Amino acid sequence: MQLSDEAWWCLRRRVLPQHTDHAGVMWHGAYLAWLEEARVEALDRAGLAYSALSARGLELPVVGLRIDYRRALLHGESVELRSRVLPRLGVKLPWHSQFIGPDGAVAAEASVDLVLVDLSGGPSQRRLLRRLPQDLEQALVILRSGPADVRAQP
Repeated sequence: MQLSDEAWWCLRRRVLPQHTDHAGVMWHGAYLAWLEEARVEALDRAGLAYSALSARGLELPVVGLRIDYRRALLHGESVELRSRVLPRLGVKLPWHSQFIGPDGAVAAEASVDLVLVDLSGGPSQRRLLRRLPQDLEQALVILRSGPADVRAQP
């Protein structure tokens, strides 16, 4: 499945002091937090609040992660985090993200694999779900299509 440029979901952030190390360079852990924020926000914009999944005992934990850093993001810089959902790979729900620096170049690229687990029976009864609930399946279709505001443009 070929994804178009319209399939990107965008989150804009500024690198703040709490995101950096002592040299003013964005700390690697901040990338992880922004990736999660981007996924939760995109899911919400697709019509499914992550909190609604959690309330039903469903979670989407990360089971795979790769970040390739190309250039440092620095304190004070504006960053656009672009993310898109790729087609399902078995039980894995893959996401691809790019951190775009103020110069428009890709500063880092990330691949994240999620799975759906049911925790409603308690932590010792954790179950990997192979079949997605209808609302999550529908949200993933929307996520793969891209934001409605972009799709609606001529």
